[in-house]
Amino acid sequence: MNEFSSESILEIASQTLREESEAIAGLVNLLTPDFVEAVRLIINCHGRIVVTGIGKSADIGRKFTATLNSTGTPAVFMHAADAIHGDLGTVTPDDVVICLSKSGNTPEIKVLIPLLKVHGQKLVAIVGNKESYLARQADLVLDTTVAREACPNNLAPTSSTTAQLAMGDALAVALLSVRGFSTSDFAKFHPGGALGKQLYLRVADVYKNNERPVVTPDQSMASVIVEISSKRLGATAVIDGEKLLGIITDGDLRRTLQKTTDIDHLLAKDILSANPQTVSSDQTLSAALEIMRRKNITQLLVVDDGHYLGVIHLHDILKEGII
Repeated sequence: MNEFSSESILEIASQTLREESEAIAGLVNLLTPDFVEAVRLIINCHGRIVVTGIGKSADIGRKFTATLNSTGTPAVFMHAADAIHGDLGTVTPDDVVICLSKSGNTPEIKVLIPLLKVHGQKLVAIVGNKESYLARQADLVLDTTVAREACPNNLAPTSSTTAQLAMGDALAVALLSVRGFSTSDFAKFHPGGALGKQLYLRVADVYKNNERPVVTPDQSMASVIVEISSKRLGATAVIDGEKLLGIITDGDLRRTLQKTTDIDHLLAKDILSANPQTVSSDQTLSAALEIMRRKNITQLLVVDDGHYLGVIHLHDILKEGII
């Protein structure tokens, strides 16, 4: 094995990234009216989008299929080799087929395309050779030609698969934009994990698990300390009847004790912070987290229509995996 310095290894990585970024940038000049027609064809499709390919293009096709499904375009992946050995039944008359291939001339593709033509499905090619069999047989062609692979031997699929991936993303983003695919739509397809929680989990789903710390303005410092300690949220609201007067945090307590240890005469109203930061119960946890980050605080009072409901703490948000 050849010896490489750290600088040499980093330069190889840098060169690879430069070549692949240039391959993606070059796709801009390869966009044609076929891209627009492909978007319209898919939008008007009454079936599903069947994505197919062979080799590394198949791997990119699987990712492209997942992106389509997650952004509102029903899609299924069919491996080109499996298709000619029984899986061709995946394709229904109302489907649109998208085939990914660098060369467009692989044996499996040449066998598969005529079989698709028999059933009359529209065929979109994402192909790196406009003179290939696939390009000639396709109804629409999305050109992903690259000058060379990032591989030093110009053999391993690198720049070509990156170009396929980028073209697929461009198509998926164009589709979701045309569909008017919204954040709420996205949440429906991503209910699990941190991403889904950022989109749909609300303050109301979390704050109710906490106790509701509250004192009146005329309660003693001792009562305030007991309330904050017992409810374990680092703060308490100060309420006069139904009116929210302010908040007392453990930070307020520390600052008060730094000024004086004679606290027997002090009341809640003497140390409260007026106009506290609040959040409504219908706001997302990610929105609450953004307020905390911006204000450099760890808890928010939950208030709806002027009514104090409780407290949400930074730990509640972190516990849900939203960071």
